[in-house]
Order: sequence, then C-alpha cells, then structure tokens
Amino acid sequence: MTNSLKKTLKTILPIAIGIFLVVYWYNNTAAADREKILFYIKEADVFWIILSLILGLLGHISRAIRWNYLLEPLGYKPKLINNILMIFMAYLANLGVPRTGEILRATALTTYEGVPFEKGFGTIVTERVVDVFMLLVVVIITLLLQTDIIIDFFQQRGLNLNGIFLLLGAGIFGFVIFFLFIKKSKSKITQKIKVFVTGLMDGVFSIFKMKRKWAFVFHTLFIWICYIGMMWVIKFTVPETVALSLSEVMVAFVFGAFAMATTNGGVGLFPILVSKALALFGISSVSGDAFGWIMWIAQTLMNVVFGAISFLLLPLLNRNR
Repeated sequence: MTNSLKKTLKTILPIAIGIFLVVYWYNNTAAADREKILFYIKEADVFWIILSLILGLLGHISRAIRWNYLLEPLGYKPKLINNILMIFMAYLANLGVPRTGEILRATALTTYEGVPFEKGFGTIVTERVVDVFMLLVVVIITLLLQTDIIIDFFQQRGLNLNGIFLLLGAGIFGFVIFFLFIKKSKSKITQKIKVFVTGLMDGVFSIFKMKRKWAFVFHTLFIWICYIGMMWVIKFTVPETVALSLSEVMVAFVFGAFAMATTNGGVGLFPILVSKALALFGISSVSGDAFGWIMWIAQTLMNVVFGAISFLLLPLLNRNR
C-alpha cells in the first residue's frame, strides 16, 4: 500500500464511518422516535446549552494558558490571544482531517510567534500525553464509582466476575510479556517503539521539572473538570436525564471520549455511544439519543464557529508578522 493511499484512507475512512453511523442510526430509529428526539432538541433549555459552551470556552482558554507553561522553559511566551485562536483553529481542522490540527497549531506558532516548528510540536505532543493520562484517570475513577453497574453490564453479556478478573489478568500478563519482549528485542520496529514510549514518558515527567508545575497541574485538572461539566449541565436539557448523578454522567463522558477519538469529532458515533451508556442507568433510547445529539451539536457548533472566527482573526491581529 502506497503512502498516498494510506494518507487518503486515514482522511476518508473516519469521515465515511461517521456518515455510515449517522445513516445507520437514522434507519434503525423509528419515525415516531425521531420526532421525539427532534422535539427534545428543539425544546432544549438554551440556558444550559450556553452554560455548557461557556465551560468549553473556559477549558480552551485554560489550555491556552497551560500551553505557555510548556513554552516558557524553551524561551518563548506567545500572546495568550494567539494561543487561544490557534487552539480553536486546530479543533476546527481536526473535524475535517484527523491530527492536522496539531500540525496547524505548530505551524501557526512558528508563523506568528517565531517558535521553531519542532519545539512547538513537541509541546503539543506533551499536551496530548497528559490528555491521555487524564482520560485514563477519569476512566479509573468512573470504574471505581460505578463498579456494580459495569460488572452487571458484563454479566448480562455472559461474562461473570471470574471472567472479568481472568480477562484483566490476561491483559496484565500480556502487557508484561510485551514489555519484556520490547526490552530485549533488537529489531528496528521494537527500537522505534522504545524510542516512542521513552519520548512519551519523558514528556510526562518533564512537567514536574518546569517552574510552574503546580499551576500546570491546576489548569490540567480545571480543563478536565470543564469538559465533564460541559456534559453534566446538558443533562438538564432532557427531562428524563435530569436525575442522573455525576458518576453516571461520567460513564457517558468516557463513552463519548472514545467516540471522539474514533471518528472525526465523534460524528455519528458520539450520540450512539452516549445513548448506550445512559441506557445502563435506565434512560430510554429516545432520551439518550436526544442527550447525545444535543451535546454533540453544541460542542461541534462551538468548534466550527470559533474555529472559523479564529482563522479570520489570527492573521488580522498579527498583520505585522
């Protein structure tokens, strides 16, 4: 398979999957249910949607501030407004072609702030490592808070508690074997994996060497609180989801996060997985779908609108550069 074909598939495949899932959802939802879902979306309380968007904006601003904490040790301190605009541009770009947003951010940082591309891109990679770590923390907390319902979920599918522990044990054992194999192997592929993993770990631990490490930790926690808060307030837009607890919403958040990583901006998959997560707590498919679509539409519109504005504003505010 040629490189150009691989790149084309990486671009088209996530979009195609997203469109397929939208069509699949539409065809497998009764007309009456679609009307109810549309009714919930139209009647959603705008106050809670705006509050969700404000939390999202605060999270992105906090991310822009945190970005400077990574750039300062390298000798750079970009304007905060430029950081914010670059981040929104990146989110918009990722809706079209996955992972191009990170390249666009680093390129814009070079163009308007004079930061060498490789240095700027390195800080963005470190950010992503921290995001993966935080998502893992959220997953673990969610599993601890909702252990019973998750065990129930597996048992209903024919996997008992012993089977779950066996599966976990097999996973840990497999990871240890893989780690030992990578450590001892001298092949080119394993050497690349070693370099990649070492780079990731260096990125994570470099955080604790920066001058403002506690401010960095604060903003990291604040960003993820905002992200979870965005979804938590949306529960007030659908009557049946109002009574959901924070831990139950976190289950939906985890499902939604994996959907966002699978298709472009979670198109098609986000509402489906969120609805499946809420079904674990007795929420009907109609209310679950409405919740998922309201959340997805709100955050996607935010990224599209502010991303488009950022594409226009960034060069205008930096005309001299």
